[in-house]
Amino acid sequence: MDAADLAHENALLKARLAEVEAMLAATQEANRRLQDILRAARRKKFGPRSGKLSPEQFNLPLEDAEFVQGVPEEAQEKAEAAMQRARGEEPRRPKRNRGHLPRVERVIEPAGTLCPCGSGEMTKIGADVSEWLDNNAGTVPVAGHAAPQICLPLVR
Repeated sequence: MDAADLAHENALLKARLAEVEAMLAATQEANRRLQDILRAARRKKFGPRSGKLSPEQFNLPLEDAEFVQGVPEEAQEKAEAAMQRARGEEPRRPKRNRGHLPRVERVIEPAGTLCPCGSGEMTKIGADVSEWLDNNAGTVPVAGHAAPQICLPLVR
């Protein structure tokens, strides 16, 4: 191969490279147009994209709903209490006269009271207690759960 053949081959390769680059640019433009068409079809089918909420905004609809529900209830309770005071009555409070009913209580104790880190025995500081009426075959016992709250004692 002499210099003329190399120059001719170089020119052919440059022309082929220009053709491939032109074809690539045309293909990229066609892809962009197809993506635009696909995006428009998705928007038509599924609606516009929703905006991203910041974490502070997640609870806003719930807070609004709680506020709207709470306002009439609170106003109703205040109005009833004011009417009862005007009549000289005490405001009505729910009564918890379940003392005559049989009780079924279950205490949920932890597996152990040793601290997992090995710093000693944990002490009981209270308990979470819940009660409810349980309807079992005609009897209405008061069922309840008690789960003790434990923590490490203060080190002095």
